[in-house]
Parts: sequence; C-alpha cells; structure tokens
Amino acid sequence: MKFNKICCLASDNAEAQQALADLQKQYEFVSAKDADVIVALGGDGFMLQTLHESLHAKTPIYGMNLGSVGFLMNEYHKTGLQERLEKAEVAHIHPLSMRALTSAGEEKTALAINEVSLLRETRQTAKLRISIDGKVRMQELICDGLIVATPAGSTAYNLSAYGPIIPINAGLLAVTPISAFRPRRWRGALLPHGAAIQIEVLNAKKRPVSAVADHSETRDVTNVYVEEDRSITITMLFDEGHSLEERILAEQFSH
Repeated sequence: MKFNKICCLASDNAEAQQALADLQKQYEFVSAKDADVIVALGGDGFMLQTLHESLHAKTPIYGMNLGSVGFLMNEYHKTGLQERLEKAEVAHIHPLSMRALTSAGEEKTALAINEVSLLRETRQTAKLRISIDGKVRMQELICDGLIVATPAGSTAYNLSAYGPIIPINAGLLAVTPISAFRPRRWRGALLPHGAAIQIEVLNAKKRPVSAVADHSETRDVTNVYVEEDRSITITMLFDEGHSLEERILAEQFSH
C-alpha cells in the first residue's frame, strides 16, 4: 500500500505530544479530512476515540502505542513510518449498533467497536432477560451486568469478565455476564455475528441499569437492542507479522 497523505493525531499525554513533535520534524502531515491514512499516537483509549471519529470517513488507522496496554496499537518508533505503513497488514472490523430505550421514554443510539456493556447503577443487582432473534433464551439473569463484545473487543473488558477470546475472522459475538449470581454457573454464550440481541431490564425502577457503547453511556435503560452493523467497515493497520489476528491468537496462549 502506498500512502501519500498522512494525518498524525496524538493524545494529550506528554509522551504522545513529544512523539508528535518528533514526527513533525520528519514528515509533512495533512488534516484528517485530507488524509488517506491516520496515524494515532497514544493508548487503546485514544485509538478507540480516533476510530469513532473516523467511522464514516473510511480512512485506515495505524496506531503507535504511547499509552499503557496498547493491544490495538503498534510499537512506537520515530523512524521508518512510511515504510511501516507500506508493509502494514490490514484488519477489517465492524462495530456494534446499540439502540437503548430509557425509563423516561427516550431512545438513544450509539456504535461500539469493542463492546456494549449493561451495568447496574446502584447496590441492587441487575435483573435482565435475554432474547436472541426474538426468542427468549434466558428468562432472568441476576448479575452486576452483561457484555456483548466484538472479536476486536473480546480481549478487553470481556476478557476481564472471563469471557472468551474470539478470533478476528470467526464471525462471532460474545455475550458475557459480569459477576452472575443466578444462574451462578452461566459463563455466557457465543453467537453468530448476525444475531439480533435484546436485553430487557426487569424491575428497572428498583434496579436501574445503564448501557455503555464503548465511551457512550445511556442511563436508566429499560430495553437494549444490539446488532453488528455490517454497513460500516473499519480498517486498521498493523505491522507486518503483528496483525490483529495474530495478537488475538497469541493472547489465548499467554500466561
């Protein structure tokens, strides 16, 4: 791949800002709207922010880690950027579409690249009913919350809740409970990526629940609908030999 117009964005942290200054001495960058590739300097949080801001532009994103975990990022080097971009491996992912209805009668929509999470708002556990493609699959789940994760997000919050890691091209979504109380032994489910998921909040007034699509939170929800939105394709770039598929595979053998 050949990229002639590079945009470089950096998070607010001092290390990322210094890296941006170093790169600006070597390259002539353009604005995001004029770029044919965006380089994001920061951590996974900044990468997600950049991906969301570029959802409809369809511009490939290449991240360099100047944060903490950096699972979605490449290693930072201040030399050889053009060569790395030209040799980069491509990953195509699709976000989740969340539609949430609130107790006030409002409808909120949001997109999630990693996951949609339902979380209890008070000391009271959440009571949730789960339907898949219009059929009730779990009449009542008593828990702290529930996660619906994409393959790209399966190694994030989903993994912390002991959910499965999903290969990037598996065509699956993970549904993972957070601290399930009843049924205590239910560890979640793997669903085909085309599944239509509905989560109904039972006794929402007494047991309020919020719904979070990556960074976008809607409080006091009563029903949440989640589907993969295949009309949107996100393109991420990774260094040769360090593709997202390889990272997800390696994560399953880490200890």
